[in-house]
Amino acid sequence: MKLSDPIFTDAEQARVWLEAQRWPNGSVCPHCGNSDPNKITSLKGKAHRLGLYQCNEPECREQFTVQVGSVYERSKIPLNKWLLATFLVMSSKKGMSTRQIHRMLGVSLKSTWFMTHRIREALKGGGFLGPLGGANKVVEADESFIGGKARNRAFKPEPKKHAVFTLVEREGRAMSFHVTNVTATTLRPILVKHASRASHLMTDESPVYPKMGREFAGHSAVNHSIDEYVRLGGFVHTNTAENFFSILKRGIYGVYHHVSEAHLGRYLAEFDFRYNTRNMSDIERTALAVKGAEGRRLMYQRPRKASHA
Repeated sequence: MKLSDPIFTDAEQARVWLEAQRWPNGSVCPHCGNSDPNKITSLKGKAHRLGLYQCNEPECREQFTVQVGSVYERSKIPLNKWLLATFLVMSSKKGMSTRQIHRMLGVSLKSTWFMTHRIREALKGGGFLGPLGGANKVVEADESFIGGKARNRAFKPEPKKHAVFTLVEREGRAMSFHVTNVTATTLRPILVKHASRASHLMTDESPVYPKMGREFAGHSAVNHSIDEYVRLGGFVHTNTAENFFSILKRGIYGVYHHVSEAHLGRYLAEFDFRYNTRNMSDIERTALAVKGAEGRRLMYQRPRKASHA
C-alpha cells in the first residue's frame, strides 16, 4: 500500500475502511453491544454527518460512530491522518519519531505526540492470547537497561537506567516489561504468568534464574561472563532475545533519543507488536493495530516529565 492510498488522503474513505476492520459483520453499538441490523439505523441527511448511527434498543437509544469506544474517540484530527500515523509507525521497523510524523501530517506537535501515544496504547497485548512457549518449545528470558551513559553528559550525575525484562519464544512472540529492578522477586511473577511451564527456559548465567528454572520443563544457561554465547550445537543461547534488544535500543537511541519512565511501557508495546507481526505486510499490521484500538481510549493528562520523543 502506498501513502497516496485514498484511506490516507480522504477522511470518508478512511471511515469506510475503518468500519470494515472494526465491524466486519455490520455495525455494533459500543454503548450496549447491540449488533442486530434491524435495531441499528444509519442516520442520513443534512442534519447528520456521515457514518452516524442510532441504536434502537429501548434501554440504549444512543448515537455512535466507528470512532466511539476507541482511541480515536472525540478527536478532531481527520480519521485519514490517524490511519496514516498508524501506518507510518507500523511500517517503520525501529519506529518513527513524533517530530517526523508531525512534519508529515501537518498536525501540531502536541497533538501528534498524543496521537502516537494513543496508537501505542492500542498495541498493548497485540491481540495475541495465551502464554509463550509450551511443550517442546524454548522461551528465552533476558533483561537489559535503557538509559544514557554518564560519560556522554556535560554534567556527570549518573543518568537513571530503566530495567526491561523480555521473554521471547523462539520463532514466536516477544513480551517486554518495564521492571523496577532485576531480582527474582520482581521477575518470577512475570515469568510464570507469561511463559508456559512446559517450555524449556533459556537464560544467561544471572543468579536470579536457577531457582525459577526448576519450575519449567528444562532450564539451560549460557555464560556470557566467560565469553560463551552458544553451545550444544547451537541450542543453548539467548541470541533471539539479544537480537530483540538490539532493535529496541536502536529505536530508542536512534529514533526517539529519549523515552521517559512514565511512557516506557507503551514504547515496549510498540516494539513487541512489530516483532510479533514481523511476517505480516505493513497494511496487515496496520489493520491489526486498528482492531486493538477498540476499548483503549486514552484521556489526555499532562505528564510530570513530558517527552516529545
